[in-house]
Amino acid sequence: MRIFLRVPAFKALLSLTLLVVSASAGHAQLGVGRPVGRTMVDGIIAKVDNQIVLKSDLEGVYNQELAQAEGKPLPPDTKCKILQSLALNKLLLAKAETDSVVVDDNQVKNELDRRMGYFVQQIGSEQKLEEYYGKPLKQIKDELRTQVKEQLIQQKMQDQIAGKVSVTPREVRQYFGRMPKDSLPYYSSEVEVGQIVKIAQVNNKVKQATQAKLNELRARIVAGEDFATLAKQYSQDPGSAVEGGYLGFFKRRELVPEYEAAALRLEPGGISPVVESQFGFHVIQLIERKGDSYSTRHILLKPETGTTDTNEASKELAKLRLRVMSDSLTFAKAAKDNSDDKLTSGNGGLLQNRRDASTYLPLDQLDPAIFFTIDTMKVGSISPPLPYRTEDGKDAVRILYLKSNSPPHQANLNDDYQKIAAAALNQKKNKALDAWFALNRGTVYLEVDPEYAGCQLLNSIN
Repeated sequence: MRIFLRVPAFKALLSLTLLVVSASAGHAQLGVGRPVGRTMVDGIIAKVDNQIVLKSDLEGVYNQELAQAEGKPLPPDTKCKILQSLALNKLLLAKAETDSVVVDDNQVKNELDRRMGYFVQQIGSEQKLEEYYGKPLKQIKDELRTQVKEQLIQQKMQDQIAGKVSVTPREVRQYFGRMPKDSLPYYSSEVEVGQIVKIAQVNNKVKQATQAKLNELRARIVAGEDFATLAKQYSQDPGSAVEGGYLGFFKRRELVPEYEAAALRLEPGGISPVVESQFGFHVIQLIERKGDSYSTRHILLKPETGTTDTNEASKELAKLRLRVMSDSLTFAKAAKDNSDDKLTSGNGGLLQNRRDASTYLPLDQLDPAIFFTIDTMKVGSISPPLPYRTEDGKDAVRILYLKSNSPPHQANLNDDYQKIAAAALNQKKNKALDAWFALNRGTVYLEVDPEYAGCQLLNSIN
């Protein structure tokens, strides 16, 4: 939304100067330059109640704006607008604390794991990521944890404030009618692309070998060796291995069912048999129970990369493709019932544009693997099964469906209703947020460094 520094999920890490990411049309890449450490003298430049804005936060976002400007000068008030947006985000955090709006640790952990998994996939391996940034994966995650938690809280506050706002078709037409005819946006070529994904399964021989190795480690633990020492040496869960496999406390239904069921069958100190989950194979030790919560440690082993069998996934997708092409099944229904990609399956399989959440993807921002596949396809056609890697590094197969392909054109209600409706909704949500800020900005303590005294903080950004 325009009044926040709500950058795409991976750009949001910039203020920690760890990872530079450009995201577009469902595809993102790590920046080519190495991260630049903070060389400036850092300090607090604004306080909103007990929330602080650091100078390095401001400079980090400013440097991002400079990079995106590609040599063009930025407006003189850019730093003020950035600081204003940072302060508004801190107001959200301050009010979230007052209103007891929180996110649970498991949600933060899942978001951290998702981001780190994506970065690892982009750069090639965990080891390469650690070498690139000169620090262990755990340290990178620890440095990001607070920021990710704040982002999730801010999002939850925004959802509470404006999440139920909607627009009617009449409001969309009125919004479009107010747009000056000589200022209507011009859209380049865009496509709508759907996918049905099947994750390749590890072949049985490799699974059996992984289980056998983990059973050997379990036998060593039962014979008296230290669980934590073996976890540090062998576990392939980077987040917990350095802690001796310790995961900490979780409530019921916060961990995957297979893991939780095995853990809760144990007495404190007990060791589980080998357990399979979506993440691999585990040996679990129950440490303690506290009411509805419990703490565990585990050793995770994953079957080796490249040992998956894509044949069965390809056969299944080939059959689905024939059914859709024969009109006995719609692509949307096939995606909903069969796709392993949960981000798109509920959306008829259609990929979303991460910039505006629409299903229209600019051709020049497509993942090259998708672009070169659909480039020769006709609208309505479906590709044969194609191997690829998921964002979290899993071997998979997918079929691609070209739903629409629009030529360059000036915005109009017939072709661009979805985009115009999204813009109208965004404007209406911004008004709701503006009203909330106007109501709440006087309820918090604000202090600003004299260097930025001319910036009008805690006012909405037009």
